[in-house]
Amino acid sequence: MPALTRRTLLKASAATAASFALGAGLAARPGTAAPLTLKAQFSAAKIAEGSAETRVMTWGLGDTQALSGVPPVLRMRQGQPFAARLVNALDEPTTVHWHGLRIPNAMDGVPEMTQPYVYPGDGFDYAFTPPDAGTFWYHPHCNTLTQMGHGMTGVIVVENPADPVFDAEIVLNLRDWRLGADGSFIAPFKPRDAARGGTYGTVRTANWQRAPQFEAPAGGLVRLRIAATDVTRIYTLGIDAPTSILALDSNALPLPLSLDTLDLGPGQRADLVVRMPDGEGQTVTLGNLRGSSPWTIATLVARGSSLKRDLAEAGALAQNPIARPEIAGAERIPLDVTATAEHKAVESICGSLGYTFWAINKVPWPGDTPDPVAPLAELKLGRSYVFEIANRTPHAHPIHLHGLTFHVLSSNKRTVLPPPTDTILLQPDEQAELALVADNPGDWMLHCHIIEHQKTGMSSYLRIV
Repeated sequence: MPALTRRTLLKASAATAASFALGAGLAARPGTAAPLTLKAQFSAAKIAEGSAETRVMTWGLGDTQALSGVPPVLRMRQGQPFAARLVNALDEPTTVHWHGLRIPNAMDGVPEMTQPYVYPGDGFDYAFTPPDAGTFWYHPHCNTLTQMGHGMTGVIVVENPADPVFDAEIVLNLRDWRLGADGSFIAPFKPRDAARGGTYGTVRTANWQRAPQFEAPAGGLVRLRIAATDVTRIYTLGIDAPTSILALDSNALPLPLSLDTLDLGPGQRADLVVRMPDGEGQTVTLGNLRGSSPWTIATLVARGSSLKRDLAEAGALAQNPIARPEIAGAERIPLDVTATAEHKAVESICGSLGYTFWAINKVPWPGDTPDPVAPLAELKLGRSYVFEIANRTPHAHPIHLHGLTFHVLSSNKRTVLPPPTDTILLQPDEQAELALVADNPGDWMLHCHIIEHQKTGMSSYLRIV
């Protein structure tokens, strides 16, 4: 396992981080009988070390009125019913999308497509049984760039009791904030950047802190659950300790794969197992190696006497019950990701950026309206399909499909194919084959999870009947 490049720079950055107790401040309600209250609200939170308190939109859990500087984590159990009531205490509509979960269409949280807007002062009841275990996340699907950009993201952990035993678990929510020098929010995007790779934030955080530190047992095995909830940033993860990849986008690899580096786009998740150093106070650095200046995401600090665990003890996670498509005879459907001529988008109650720069199959998404464009394709329930997707642009696009999981059959840009997934980080000029079984009826969004691209045309949907 090669060490991170420019480790001195990374360590210098990590040294300024505040020390965190393992898992501090992360809310969880597994196996709850009564519906959980999920409150969308405004609160003043201190984002990152040294920043001023900024008024942000947050998710509150139960009766909590504010989050004390860390984003929430919801815990569910695979195969067990979950229920939550969204209470909207904002001054604008919102919804909840349960990203990556294969749940009934009416629970998917897309306004004008699967449910009504949840207006200020109103509520909406979500109820479903998660069929898959793994790391997921939740976020609004209304005024998405602003609401997500102001903090409305949370990680979901769907537990499988049969998982291997780890000595610690750390959940990381990775995202930027667009803050000015005084700590207040600045414009969420720049049109010229939205027409390219997207507009980056000015403050980079994990769990809303700059390069936080977490304590973990020396010589132990730590499960890192990482969710890239940023609206723009693509990460290249590297770590300077023996590490294996257990799962990508909630689906287990057949065998853990040794981590060199890993690209993770907005909306994607990774489950890693890290073998901690044996010595008290020794550190492990998780860094972002993308770009010319690597930087620290988080640091793990070894505590106590060494547990002397072996990385091979982690073993593989159980496979989720994803249907295998029948490739022979499957209908093939072309999907071209393209740019489009600039023009003004349709106004929507869920917000418009005022432009369309992008399209799927040369049709730009007009916005969240009661009369959207026709579906990309109408699929028959239970049948298998292969999507021939091509990125005709010079930019990467994390293409996410709601409600379904697909298999990456081939690609002209990668030699190692991921396990079943709901998101493919489509590289410039990449062409890939994605196969799925249309086993979840309804209208399902397909869009780029760089939110500026999503909101400026790179969205559409599939209909399964």
